[in-house]
Amino acid sequence: MLLLTPLAVAAQDGPDDGPRQVVPLTNIREADAMWARRVWREIDLREKVNHPLYFPLQPLEDRQCLFDVIRNALLSEGSITAYDPGPLLQDDSFTDPLTLTELETLFHRRDTVYTEDLETGELVPVVQDIDVEAASITRYLLKEDWVFDKQRSVMDIRIIGLAPMHEVLGDDGELRGHAPLFWLYFPELRFLLAQHKAFNRHNDAARPTFDEVFTKRLFSSTIVKVSNVQDRWISDHLTGTDALLEAERMKQDLFEFEHDLWHY
Repeated sequence: MLLLTPLAVAAQDGPDDGPRQVVPLTNIREADAMWARRVWREIDLREKVNHPLYFPLQPLEDRQCLFDVIRNALLSEGSITAYDPGPLLQDDSFTDPLTLTELETLFHRRDTVYTEDLETGELVPVVQDIDVEAASITRYLLKEDWVFDKQRSVMDIRIIGLAPMHEVLGDDGELRGHAPLFWLYFPELRFLLAQHKAFNRHNDAARPTFDEVFTKRLFSSTIVKVSNVQDRWISDHLTGTDALLEAERMKQDLFEFEHDLWHY
């Protein structure tokens, strides 16, 4: 199902700025959606252009990182809903909302690890409290629709979902990959994002909200999947440089589709 409805709402951004508006989206009629493609993207927060989403790792007086904004809203405000990614971590249909108890367990869990006793040499169990910190959220997964509106003759990009991805470590402490913690329905999330500002490296007096970072595409990302008949990810059949080249080919195909509609 395509995301074709508009969205507009007033939101409080801060005591010094007064109310702000979530950027309204133009309504697209189902009959005007001549062409559409669903795309999944990965935002790597280690890239410099994406640092405003990752820092500060500790909340400051005037700003927080994106994950802290989301976590505080889930645990204290209850203004947004998190959805379970499923046992295989691939369910992005927003059908199974997580309860507050499940979220608290997700963010603060206890785990038993076995360490070697220095005196006896035996492995002894040690219970550790493990908290999900903002520093461990190094990627985000985006789900979006690319829709060509024949009424306006433009390509519209509508973000549907956002999922923070935490680092998965092996028993030896080595990084094994990244997995989504939960999914957030982006049209609902926009109400929250419009109330918090991100850092602007060029001008402290013109800091964008997190909502503007996404709607104005002020981030860098890599395509990891485009809707296909096998429903497979690029990583399912390609790795390394081949996967990056395939992602760039898909990106170019999306660009050229709209361009090729016009003849001069």
